[in-house]
Amino acid sequence: MVQEEVEKVVDKIEEVVTEGIWESITDFLEMGFHFGKGETGIHLTVGLILALLFSLFFAGFILKWIYKISTRNMDEIDKNKFASIFKFIKYVTYIIVFFFILSTSGINITPFLAASAALLVGLGLALQDLFQDIIGGIFIILDKSLLVGDIIEVEDKVGKVIEIKLRTTRAITRDDKIIIIPNHILIRNSIYNYTQNRKTTREKINIGVAYGSDTRKVEELLLICASKHSSVLKNPKAFVTFEDFGDSALIFHLNIFINNSFRSPKMKSDIRFHIDEIFRQNNITIPFPQRDVHFYPTTKES
Repeated sequence: MVQEEVEKVVDKIEEVVTEGIWESITDFLEMGFHFGKGETGIHLTVGLILALLFSLFFAGFILKWIYKISTRNMDEIDKNKFASIFKFIKYVTYIIVFFFILSTSGINITPFLAASAALLVGLGLALQDLFQDIIGGIFIILDKSLLVGDIIEVEDKVGKVIEIKLRTTRAITRDDKIIIIPNHILIRNSIYNYTQNRKTTREKINIGVAYGSDTRKVEELLLICASKHSSVLKNPKAFVTFEDFGDSALIFHLNIFINNSFRSPKMKSDIRFHIDEIFRQNNITIPFPQRDVHFYPTTKES
């Protein structure tokens, strides 16, 4: 009998202690700031803050796991592009989780949503170019219309793409200057992409020779100049076209194929030096522009 009474007392003590602990925990979680009363009030408590922190941490962990699964088979270039898009998705996810926790905690989020909608409308009008850049960046990354390493021509400037971000694309010009291009320009305007289909491009060098020159000899010499340059591909083969009978010269085009069109100005300059040298050796003249001026005498009236 005594043992049974002792066990009852012990159980009662454990129950009281447990209830006391839970009450202490509950009181601790309900500590905070309370603005207003009832359902319309805002109650910023320790429990709400902990719930928000835990939810954001858990969402971040899930997003990190999704990112690793999604990019495990991607190369480095595609992984960098996906990272830009995923950063935007991460921000949106955090916002959704934040408002969801507030809603489940009993806070009326309708005023926040209404204020957010009005704010977004205002921002949309004020920052429409920024939003266009972000949307353009997403489209560029997803449809792969532009890749890192592509050589493009934008507003009469040729550059090699070195980085594609969510808002801007960076390219380096032939004189080693960086141009920063807002992404909406790349989706709104026509862009020349020299290497979208393949790395090999065809370049053209214009040459004018004097009338009376042996045109077949000119063709032969131009092909020799092309074949002796290390950057000119052997296949496809270079070829010469007789373009036109100009005002002062016979116009030829030397067409060559190369793998690095970004450095083509230096390569073309080397070939022009060689053309000038071999033409002098073979008495092929590159003429000056010529004009015939005729003077007609006038009779003086008496």
